[in-house]
Amino acid sequence: MYPNEHPEQLAWQAVKYDMLSNYYKYIDPNKHIHYYHKHLQCMQQWIMCERGEGMGMGGGGTAKVRVLHASPDAPNVDVYVNGQKILGNVPYKQQSEYLEVPQGQYRIDIYAAGDTSQPVLTQTVAVEADQSYTVAAAGKVNQLQLVPVVDNDHTANGNAKVRFWHLSPNAPAVDVAVKGGDVLFRNVPFGRATRYITVPPTTADLEVRVAGTDQVVLEVPGVTLRPNEAYTAVAVGLAGGQPPLEAIFLQP
Repeated sequence: MYPNEHPEQLAWQAVKYDMLSNYYKYIDPNKHIHYYHKHLQCMQQWIMCERGEGMGMGGGGTAKVRVLHASPDAPNVDVYVNGQKILGNVPYKQQSEYLEVPQGQYRIDIYAAGDTSQPVLTQTVAVEADQSYTVAAAGKVNQLQLVPVVDNDHTANGNAKVRFWHLSPNAPAVDVAVKGGDVLFRNVPFGRATRYITVPPTTADLEVRVAGTDQVVLEVPGVTLRPNEAYTAVAVGLAGGQPPLEAIFLQP
């Protein structure tokens, strides 16, 4: 994206666009999004330069990575990769766009937004070439962890596909079923993402139940699965608490 820039210049460009994005956040949403995307592009190029120079990489392949804030009691967060800020002031339930990075291991630091005195979490995540990942910051803030899953948007023959990801830290293992119909996913514990299942395009009412019982803990009405689309249904929030248990949908 910026082929003639050195890593130091890319880092400064990323900082500049991050500042511009924050400046326009409440003034001009279009400019906010424009500069935020330029910030992400610079960060992507900076990470690729740093990984290439630091490890002597030359075409080892790249992965795509995005981040999801799924911790129900954590504040807005800043996300750093290998010591460099890539995302700022990310609120609960927000996901980033994918960043393309060289395969390898990355140190991810999560800070409360605007406070770099002590990370809330530091964890290393490994990514492989030609894979797409969603990395969730999940669990209550005093037990925060990064939970990576591999995404796959490949569909065939006009069908849809869907999987379920349990990220509600105080909810038990659950089953997910069509209301009045079949169980789609069984006995899914916290942190686990199921395999994708292929289904015909449809609109259905879903229920999340305590595993092995008929006790409904969450109703998800009117879920529409469109042809040739892949979905991840994510349970977030707190069972019987605030913010409440709910389902959000990611694509893929």
